Amino acid sequence: MMNLSEFQNKDVINIKDGKKIGNIIDCKIDPLNGKILSFLVVPYKGVFSFKGSDKFEINYENISKIGEDVILINYGNYDEKI
Repeated sequence: MMNLSEFQNKDVINIKDGKKIGNIIDCKIDPLNGKILSFLVVPYKGVFSFKGSDKFEINYENISKIGEDVILINYGNYDEKI
């Protein structure tokens, strides 16, 4: 079992290009079954430009691996805003 605070301490890295994406700040949970639906991520400053948005959402199915220090995601489009 893992706490949200443990996810927040890990770097989120895209396996498609090896770049650091940002840090997890929150998650969405299905109230019916308690499963994680998605993570809310705040991007590293200067890496992506968002038109007025300071966070984006990564669906749980885009996560490839949760490691000790990083979370690897398979994510091609950073323009999905919340």
